[in-house]
Amino acid sequence: MKVTISHQSEMKFEAKTEKGSFIINCPEITPIEYFLAGIISCSASDMIVMPKNQDKEVTDLVVDGEVLRSEDHPRKFNTLHLTYKFNSDADDIMASRWVMASLETYCSTINTIRDTTAISYSIIHNGNIIKENEKMISGGSTQIDMGEIQGCPS
Repeated sequence: MKVTISHQSEMKFEAKTEKGSFIINCPEITPIEYFLAGIISCSASDMIVMPKNQDKEVTDLVVDGEVLRSEDHPRKFNTLHLTYKFNSDADDIMASRWVMASLETYCSTINTIRDTTAISYSIIHNGNIIKENEKMISGGSTQIDMGEIQGCPS
């Protein structure tokens, strides 16, 4: 994987990847906000692909992420809480497994920060809270095998 950042003007940069490009316009959207959006969209894409692979469908998916950061530089993430809200044609157990498989196994961005960030999550499935403020065990991931998934390649 390779990304090249080129200064455009003032605080505007162009990011070029092997697949395309996009503009980072600071301070309108800061690099740390892009970083958090990347973390969340990694898991969100898992939440669409895994059910599809099991002939299930997720609709109305919204994943909220809230971070608390250190006051001192480099202002790393201390905590990350993710709230998954979605509807599906699966039961609550399967819905919970999709979230855990994303967090524990498939989402490389979350697994990149899990050694240094306390991660927790809540799940609202079909309008019901099925997990609330569950803590993810930081450190090495566990393997929850939901098969091969082809989402946003990392």
